[in-house]
Order: sequence, then C-alpha cells, then structure tokens
Amino acid sequence: MADIRHKWARLKRRHHSIRHRIEGTSDRPRLCVYRSLKHIYAQVIDDLAGRTLAAASTLSEPIKGELKSTGNCEAAAKVGELIAARAKKAGIKAVCFDRGGRKFHGRIKALADAARKGGLAF
Repeated sequence: MADIRHKWARLKRRHHSIRHRIEGTSDRPRLCVYRSLKHIYAQVIDDLAGRTLAAASTLSEPIKGELKSTGNCEAAAKVGELIAARAKKAGIKAVCFDRGGRKFHGRIKALADAARKGGLAF
C-alpha cells in the first residue's frame, strides 16, 4: 500500500512542477491532458481568464460510439484529432502542452501527435 501512495505523490509532485512553469494565456492557451484507465480527456484552457475554450474526451459524442475500447492509443489519437478541430474552430492555432505529470509516452504521445497533425502548434 505504501508503494501506491508514494507513486501517487510523485505524480502529484511532477504535475505541480509542470503547472508551476506552464501557464495558458489568451494568445497561447494550455492543452491539458488527463488520463484514467478507461478514458482520456483534453481541454484547452486560458488560465488568465479561468475559462475552458475547447474540450474533448473519449466520452464526447462523435467518438463515444465508434470505438470498441477507449483506453488505448487509437482512442487517444481520435481525441487528439477532435481537440485540434475544436480548438481551430475556436480560433486557436498554438498551445502549450500540459501532460499532467505523466510521461510523454503511449496514449499521451498519441494524443499530442494527433493534435499536431490536426493543425495545433506546440
């Protein structure tokens, strides 16, 4: 049990460290990614105004029915494409990437690559 708490504490420490350095502005909002075991969520946030400008997840309407499994890299790539399309619709071209304390690997990397391919600049 101590290992799980220690692992969670390290994740929180990394996330806090990243958030200390990254701040979303109206010119370059923050693309925040949260990953759970079953789903992945992405938001484009203007931290100065305290507003979410665009959001997408594996629970979003266009993605929800078409995927067999939502906890894999394929689903993360679909969310990346959707968040890029919604951000471009909101007039956002460039973002700073907040990986939420996770490693830039697997589903996080798949989402980021798909968002870049969709037209967002990091």
